[in-house]
Amino acid sequence: MLAHTIPRLAVRLAVLLAVLLGLAPLSPGSLTSGSLIAGALAAESDAVSTPHSQATLVTDAESWAPGRKLGVGLRLRLAPGWHTYWSNPGDAGEAPSVSVAASGGATGQAGGIVWPTPQRLPEGPLMSYAYTGDVLLPMVLVPVQGEPGQPMLLKAKADWLTCSTVCVPDHADLTLTVPAAIAGSPVAASPQAPLFAAAQANTPVPSPFTARISADGIFTLAGDGLSPASVASAWLFPTVTGAIDQAAPQTARVQPGLVTIPLKPASAFDPRRPFDAVVVLRDPNGQESRLSVQAAPGGPGLAAVVALPETAASPVPPGTAPIRLGQMLLLALVGGLILNLMPCVFPVLAMKAMALARLSGMAAREQRLSAVFYTAGILVAFAALGGLTLGLRAAGASVLWGFQFQSLAVVAGTCWLLFLVGLNLIGAFEVGGRLMGAGQGLAGRGGHAGDFGTGLLAVLVATPCSAPYMAVAVAGALEAPAAIGMVVFLVMGLGLALPYLLFACIPRLADLLPRPGPWMEVLKQAMAFLMFGAVAWLVWVASREGGSSGVLAVAVGLVLLGAAGWLFGLSQR
Repeated sequence: MLAHTIPRLAVRLAVLLAVLLGLAPLSPGSLTSGSLIAGALAAESDAVSTPHSQATLVTDAESWAPGRKLGVGLRLRLAPGWHTYWSNPGDAGEAPSVSVAASGGATGQAGGIVWPTPQRLPEGPLMSYAYTGDVLLPMVLVPVQGEPGQPMLLKAKADWLTCSTVCVPDHADLTLTVPAAIAGSPVAASPQAPLFAAAQANTPVPSPFTARISADGIFTLAGDGLSPASVASAWLFPTVTGAIDQAAPQTARVQPGLVTIPLKPASAFDPRRPFDAVVVLRDPNGQESRLSVQAAPGGPGLAAVVALPETAASPVPPGTAPIRLGQMLLLALVGGLILNLMPCVFPVLAMKAMALARLSGMAAREQRLSAVFYTAGILVAFAALGGLTLGLRAAGASVLWGFQFQSLAVVAGTCWLLFLVGLNLIGAFEVGGRLMGAGQGLAGRGGHAGDFGTGLLAVLVATPCSAPYMAVAVAGALEAPAAIGMVVFLVMGLGLALPYLLFACIPRLADLLPRPGPWMEVLKQAMAFLMFGAVAWLVWVASREGGSSGVLAVAVGLVLLGAAGWLFGLSQR
């Protein structure tokens, strides 16, 4: 034992002396698993960083002992304005997944995530259950003796969505070395132990009260200790999505021994089965109790609730009431209009800059026809995406605007398409004749088929962005009846096409454009670099979707397409 103890004590004393003398700064960034010092002083892995989050693997103890429970967890530091999701993400999104396995000195597999209570994040008529800021998703690992006295190597694989106006899928492979505990010595808590304590304090506990839910969605919690003096407000999170309208207001009422929360049942609600949820009770001092409940079928219905006295305020934060159709359509039109200025739409600006330059050389009839075909392409694309999105949600899938960009195949295909358009714009090859609409037409140079194709491509590359006001309109479209939802999507497309329509249909505006000339060729080649910028962004998206192998696949495709375009250009010359 002495042979093992002296080296560890020497390391600890050397590090402590270096810190006291100012030779080694003691900072969280320096205490990683990449060094012997880090393994002795802290239990947090090297970080995997993305533009909007930073992930590490942490433990609640500095060492492991056989049979002693070890807290392990995924720590996510999220940028301001960004969030990730709970086990039930709400009306959209996807829950994180984490797996942790041990090898070396000990073996074992961590259990599932012990989910802390999330926040309610209303977005128009949609509701998300999410986490923000510094988040810990804890698990429990019971080490089984492997190689006595040796360190235990933890390996974790994690996938999560980081969301704001758009969602970015993130992935991390994390490793952490945890030394074996010295026999007969207590296991010391790690500097990250307070994170586990905070997560545990925020984790629901089994409810001591009786919960029931009626066929019309009236949830009741009954038992001693419930009264207006102890419960100022209450709300709940269903553990399964689709059981209730999650964005509907939950106006809790309290009387002695009873808390009632009227809910709005949704398609997945089954009045014959138990209803699982997390209930939050807040007292007049702001202290919250988080309870895990399983409500049995039955209980008082709506008529009984109406007769209850108004003795409690609505929950905080409340849900958001649905917006009116007129407001929704106005937001959709404005959102589509502003979408022209969002970064994702730079390739569209390149194509339409060329098309606008062409307008000044056209007859008035041709200008209007060009605008009509471009608008038709946008509306057809919006109708297709809207119909697919509404259909998937009706089938029970959690999807939102731009969901197709969560597929690596779609990201790669769009990347390759924009790369070909950029090569065409810069002059690597020319596309003429019958292929005009498929090549140059997409860059705004040829025919009405090209105008239609430009509209289709405009929507495809615009979908990763969500302009101001647009998120609320999309959310309303997804929650409204299918016919109204489709109208909202079409109005949004009209907003995207509106600037080009105005230039084409109002002669005075078109007269302000400069006359065609040699400058158009220079502009065409300059616009290619906007395409290549979009390609670079899509390669980054591919790295988030498929990691290094995804980037390699996209890059190989770009090289092959570049060679094909170059050879095609040589054959033309």
